[in-house]
Amino acid sequence: MEGRSEVGKALGLLICGTLVYYHCAFRNSSILSLFSDVLIVLLCSLAILGLLFRQMNISVPVDPLEWQISQDAANNIVAWLANTVGAAESVLRVAATGHDKRLFFRVVVCLYILSAVGRLVSGVTVAYGGLCLFCLYMLAENSQSIRTCVPRLQRQRNGTTIDEDNM
Repeated sequence: MEGRSEVGKALGLLICGTLVYYHCAFRNSSILSLFSDVLIVLLCSLAILGLLFRQMNISVPVDPLEWQISQDAANNIVAWLANTVGAAESVLRVAATGHDKRLFFRVVVCLYILSAVGRLVSGVTVAYGGLCLFCLYMLAENSQSIRTCVPRLQRQRNGTTIDEDNM
């Protein structure tokens, strides 16, 4: 069952990414416009559901106005964010000073490749392509047919056949 939930996550992510790509690339709208459209749709649908529940005398089990986040959870989120930003800043500082030559050249090569790709296509297209590749990876990782085919292909590449392995 876990494989099915991962496949569902990948497909949901791909569908959401496709809608974001359509909104930003083909409609020439900004991300801010997308967020405001999504917020308006969510608020309107929640208002309609609230009115419908009142008319049908259905009590809502959870009141969103009473949702709260604990102080510990807020501190953990901020600490994680600070650690992530600090680690990225530390790596970039080491790369910028040139003390680690391999890291410096890897950063330069990555930035050059990103610059070349950025000249060829828009950022939204690159992000959508990355999302599609990530979803294909998630689907391939959780696909049952791929799990059974990969060991066979590895055995054939190593010079053994399936019949020799069964003996």
